[in-house]
Amino acid sequence: MISMSYGRRRFLQGSALFSAGLIASIVNDRIARANDEPVEAVVIGSGFGGSVAALRLGQAGIHTVLLERGRRWSITNAQNTFTTYQNPDGRAAWLSPTTWDGVPVDIYTGILERKDENGITVLCGSGVGGGSLVYNATLYQPPRELFYRVFPQAISYHEMDKIYYPLVRSMLKPSPIPKDILATKYYESSRLYLQQATTAGLPNYLADVAVDWNIIREEIQGTKVPSAIVGQDWYGINSGAKNSLDRNYLAQAEQTGYVEILPLHIVTEITEVPGVGYRISSNQINESGETIASKYITCKYLFLGAGSMGTSALLVKAKATGTLPSLNEYIGQGWATDGDGYGIRSGLPPVSTPRGGPSSAIVQHFDNPIGPVSVVYGTPWGDAETVLTCLCIGLPAERGSFNYDAATGLVKLTWPFDAPGNRKLVESLKFTFNLIDKKNTTTIYKPTTNVVIGNGDGGSCAHPLGGAVLGKACDLFGRVKGYQGLYVVDGALIPGSTGCTNPALTIAAMSERCIERIIAEDIS
Repeated sequence: MISMSYGRRRFLQGSALFSAGLIASIVNDRIARANDEPVEAVVIGSGFGGSVAALRLGQAGIHTVLLERGRRWSITNAQNTFTTYQNPDGRAAWLSPTTWDGVPVDIYTGILERKDENGITVLCGSGVGGGSLVYNATLYQPPRELFYRVFPQAISYHEMDKIYYPLVRSMLKPSPIPKDILATKYYESSRLYLQQATTAGLPNYLADVAVDWNIIREEIQGTKVPSAIVGQDWYGINSGAKNSLDRNYLAQAEQTGYVEILPLHIVTEITEVPGVGYRISSNQINESGETIASKYITCKYLFLGAGSMGTSALLVKAKATGTLPSLNEYIGQGWATDGDGYGIRSGLPPVSTPRGGPSSAIVQHFDNPIGPVSVVYGTPWGDAETVLTCLCIGLPAERGSFNYDAATGLVKLTWPFDAPGNRKLVESLKFTFNLIDKKNTTTIYKPTTNVVIGNGDGGSCAHPLGGAVLGKACDLFGRVKGYQGLYVVDGALIPGSTGCTNPALTIAAMSERCIERIIAEDIS
């Protein structure tokens, strides 16, 4: 059962949530079971789409349950919430015997999942706050021209620029690294990165980063545990500097009194209940991944925010197994990597270690003759003095798709790693790094960069996008075609790219745009 406090509220408010006819339909429908919990709205997933939907539904007075597969990651007074790169344990990995890079750990409901798909390895966050727990906190808006290389003209960039992007920024409060912090030894590598870009003649600037720089000052002063300043980004920042979604959107959603978050609930199936809405089947698990209860919730409005991988898998399975038979042919299509790549630079002047994060600087090469490229400085996984790690984002030309395997009951992604468009993406990234390396070659230092994307040469994707794309599987506001009251509000909605930017800001802004229209027009 859902928590007793919520159960009482639901019982007392039942007449407001459903008409008598709908209640009778739930009781009499053979698909409903004794532990079904009717609620007005359910949100699946608490990342950059689901968290936005949950807050705005709560503010509109819509009784909402948010189901999240992962646990809460509250910052402790001891500042030891998260594991570290140097000494990883089960907190690093989602129900896996190894971390994403192969270090053995105990099986636990950890913060980062590695998904080995066909042609691509995908990294996904897990926990209350979704991808915001593990991302580099860079909030990067695409320029108009690149936005329309990806999105339909019917989506107003002017509205996104003037209304929805600023709305997300007002919640996450990003800002560039202050000069006094940039000047410290911890950010010497960031200064070198910007200097080499300038020498190469490429536009560069300090990124907006969703952290509390005052807490990072406390790390520098020794009054907070060193975390951001030693490059601990992907497994969480123990000092509490990161403005992850659990500390703004989700906290405010719970404060409305209309939203209840249920962690450690893995959704297994979504089913249409004609005349009522949707039935969500889930397994409640413990922190070792063992199922401790099976639960069923019936709702009138269902919002999918489980990320590109999670949302796409639920919809593809529902179509294949007949629980949502009217889903169209675009479900599971249009997936891409956001143009993710990695540049591992060596042969550089030595810089101080450890190196501070999160990623604080961006280089743009939009006039690259092969294809536009952004390169974001990324803190290194280790402490090598002469290596810089760069996170690259281009425009992906190829698209992958999800398919259901009836024999295993699993949904798998297939991505054409060796396709011509991906080879062109690699060449565009190499062109930019070759320019930077050549312009910064001296008699002493001869920089070289190894560029990787996808599985074939050891890379991975941290920005999965697509699978239920707007204008195809959904309308331009996330309404799933063929169904009423079913919505996609996360990265699955995005057509494979956000225009040479990391996608967090655009996913959240698009979710703000969608939920505003849905509440105004669909929810009575």
